[in-house]
Amino acid sequence: MVAYSYYLFTFVSLSDKNNCKYMNIGDRVRLVHGREAGIVTKILPNNIIEVEIEDGFRIPVKTSEAVVISDIEDKVFRPQPNIRNSFEPQKSYDKFHGSSTEVLASKGIYMAFVPVNDRELSQYLINNTDWDLPFMLSAGNDPHHKGLASGMLKAKTFVKVQEVFVKDFENWGTFVFQAFFYRLAFMQLKAPLVKHVRFRINTFFKNKQKAPLLNQDAHLFQLDSEEVHIPVKIEPEKIVEKMFEKPLLEEKRAMPQKPSRVVDLHIEVLTPQHAGMSNRQILDLQLGTFEKQFEAAIANGMDEITFIHGVGNGVLRNEIHKKLSGHRHVKFFEDAQKEKFGYGATKVKIK
Repeated sequence: MVAYSYYLFTFVSLSDKNNCKYMNIGDRVRLVHGREAGIVTKILPNNIIEVEIEDGFRIPVKTSEAVVISDIEDKVFRPQPNIRNSFEPQKSYDKFHGSSTEVLASKGIYMAFVPVNDRELSQYLINNTDWDLPFMLSAGNDPHHKGLASGMLKAKTFVKVQEVFVKDFENWGTFVFQAFFYRLAFMQLKAPLVKHVRFRINTFFKNKQKAPLLNQDAHLFQLDSEEVHIPVKIEPEKIVEKMFEKPLLEEKRAMPQKPSRVVDLHIEVLTPQHAGMSNRQILDLQLGTFEKQFEAAIANGMDEITFIHGVGNGVLRNEIHKKLSGHRHVKFFEDAQKEKFGYGATKVKIK
């Protein structure tokens, strides 16, 4: 059994290395030089991907440093949850409770148009996440929309919506996709997804790549990206009113309060209600405090400021250093007061 597992692991790893260039958002990957596994959340330039590991932390990784986990390897090597009742069936427990350490693909919802010929396209919706999506898709121009498809788009599946014709491109209108994120398990609620998409002919046909799950060349558009494609409604009468408005004196902006020269970012210092916070919420609060205090230091003409972030797993320190790198107001930054804080503090020299 050990020998079988070794050869299976070797075979899958080699196979995955050959397919690194075909990684898609939503793919489950394993880091080559570590034990971490996670979900691809972004495809970045220069062969870099962003991977979300356990607890919601996201790290940039070279594609050569990650391999896609195949379905076979996932079933053989994924750790099983600790089941307290030994008589409860494993399948039933997973279905209703899930694993507390499971990393879920929460990004990777697409609209794809696969060319049938030079005149016709097949429109698909693709769900490359680990969530089931009760969804509705409509098209039209406000306030008149026509329903195109609805139902349950299961995790790691796709559905064909309709055939569309290139000659009717200008009449497609605005597509509106609405969906909820659903799993039969204990979970942290996610906000519903509502996306408005209106295509432009000068960009639509340039955006062609391999569609995940379909494995076909398609005009591919991600619906759950951070970019917003909500069309702007132009109201000429309001523009005219704005033109004839009397210019108002710019209100004097309040100067932010001058921060202390040493800012402690430990969560217990920032808020007493931290016991129920997730690691992601804690990191967001710490980074938000860092950015606010750093900008206040710049506005008040301070020449330096020190942030105590602690050692921990290094995530907060790395995020702070990433934001400081190349900042136009930073002369340099370095580990501060090593005899007092070790590597748990960063001093920033401000231009």
